Formats: sequence, C-alpha cells, structure tokens
Amino acid sequence: VWEWCEDWFGETYYAESPLSNPSGPDSGTYKVQRGGSWETFEDMARTAGRLGNNLPQATSDAYGFRVARTP
Repeated sequence: VWEWCEDWFGETYYAESPLSNPSGPDSGTYKVQRGGSWETFEDMARTAGRLGNNLPQATSDAYGFRVARTP
C-alpha cells in the first residue's frame, strides 16, 4: 500500500531540501504518500515513489501506514 508520511507535500521542496533526511515543508494542504501499491505502475512501486495529491483525511484500500520510531 501507499504509506502515509508525516511530511507535508511541497511541489519544489526536494529540489531545495537537505540531502539527508528531508522533513518536508513546515505546512501545506496535502500529505506525502510513498511506495506505490497494487494499483500503480511498477515505476511507482518503490520507496522513492512519491505522491502529494491527497488530503490528510483521504481513504482508500491502497493507503496504509507504517509505524516508525526514531531511536
């Protein structure tokens, strides 16, 4: 499934972001989703695959989340 991320989506953010562990813009309208799903083409089914066109409250059987913790 596409994994919801904490990051807000910024159209040009990654062109200006830090190379290591970019955290996304401080605010926005859409949240980032990564990784692709069963309904995407194979070029998006990778961790670098990124969407930023869904509102945080959007739902789908192709969306999920992964619990992660910073050590």
